[in-house]
Amino acid sequence: METPKIFESEYRFCLILWEHEPVNSTKLVELCKDQLGWSKATTYTVIRRLAERGVLKNEKAIVTSLVSKSDAQESRLEEMVEQTFQGSMPAFIAAFSRSKKLTKNEVEQLQALIDSYEEE
Repeated sequence: METPKIFESEYRFCLILWEHEPVNSTKLVELCKDQLGWSKATTYTVIRRLAERGVLKNEKAIVTSLVSKSDAQESRLEEMVEQTFQGSMPAFIAAFSRSKKLTKNEVEQLQALIDSYEEE
């Protein structure tokens, strides 16, 4: 199943949801006001839109996610690589490594990941 699209402001909302779920919608409104500066109406609009797209469910005022944080991150990354690097993972990694100095441990982790693909 394809992960539904989650836009940037919705993703920030989802970060709050994933941290506190299952969460009462009233509590979620408070959290969004404190952390995002959102009004009650904005929060309920986002809850409704994400529920319509299958990202979360809101039953009896209890909100829970239907999409995991890791699935959402993977989907956002795939979209970014496709749009910005024409789907080229090597181009993405090259750009990323130029903008952020990789530690020896990070290089070793990436090499282990590459090696695991070669074994398949």
